[in-house]
Amino acid sequence: MSETASAAVPAAAPRTHWARAGLLGVLLSAVVCLVALAFTWPSSVVEPEDVPVAITGPAEALAPVEAALDEQADGVLELIEVPDRNAAVEAIESRAAYGGIVLGEEPEVLTASAAGAATSGIMAQLHGQLQGMAQQQAAAAAQAAGAPEVPEVTVPLTDVVPLVSTDERGAGLASAGLPLVFGGMIGGVGIALAVTGAWRRVLALLVYAAAGGAALAGIMQGWLGFLGGEYWAVAGAFGLALLAMGAAIVGFAALLGRPGLAVGPVLFMLIGNPLAGTQFPPEFLPAPWGALGQWLPPGAGNSLLRDASYFPGADASFPLLVLSGWAVLGLLLLCLGRLRGRARH
Repeated sequence: MSETASAAVPAAAPRTHWARAGLLGVLLSAVVCLVALAFTWPSSVVEPEDVPVAITGPAEALAPVEAALDEQADGVLELIEVPDRNAAVEAIESRAAYGGIVLGEEPEVLTASAAGAATSGIMAQLHGQLQGMAQQQAAAAAQAAGAPEVPEVTVPLTDVVPLVSTDERGAGLASAGLPLVFGGMIGGVGIALAVTGAWRRVLALLVYAAAGGAALAGIMQGWLGFLGGEYWAVAGAFGLALLAMGAAIVGFAALLGRPGLAVGPVLFMLIGNPLAGTQFPPEFLPAPWGALGQWLPPGAGNSLLRDASYFPGADASFPLLVLSGWAVLGLLLLCLGRLRGRARH
């Protein structure tokens, strides 16, 4: 074989040391355990506490019902007294309460399936309790009046904010959180690796957020029918969440280099996604984890998306500020990374 031919043969890569190979296997198994723990931990610790529920009715009816509910569900409910049924409905539609109890001559339980299966389940249990209490009161009144029969009492359960007919179980709304989180990470990592130049990265982020938000809204709402609300409001919620996560990842990568790419998956997937409230609202997670989740883009994005889809009357200023803050933070980190690079040269 000639010297030219032998020179063309690439040298074999050095073999990995045995200890390093074993250590890598241990580290990867630890990562798998962390991922499994992140996705399964919330469902193992859910315990509702201070779930806001509006209640209205005559004073003589409120006291015994509130006392009974406090005794049967100690700490689970936070009963908010409102003037009338309309006020209870308004509290639910503005997301100040997850449900309502109407007492008086026409008792009724109000729920909102769009708020989530967990809270709807609590309102269904309250409906059963109120139905039993109303029947007992009717029986006592009939006995006192000497009536031969006890009248049948029916307490209606009214869904004030129902899910769309194409997603009656809410599975589609819950699944919308995954493309939101993965979309933010994919966009951030892709732009950080493929685009050079700070202003070009900003342009790529803005275009990706606008196009990605419009596309995801078209798929989740227009094609699959999983979401309600106005199309552009849903697209805006998706787009702002993509921008918040993408900008943060690009910013950390610009400042820290390749290691900064790992910050996004850790913050948004391993920490933020389990605490986002897609399956269980913040009141169902132990403090302070439920509240912490709403300060991260997955939680804020999920809340904003639910508001845009079903609760247009809700105050969305908090999730808007959180997502905008993460987007601004990412852009500031990008600028710092640019200045740091100039200083090195």
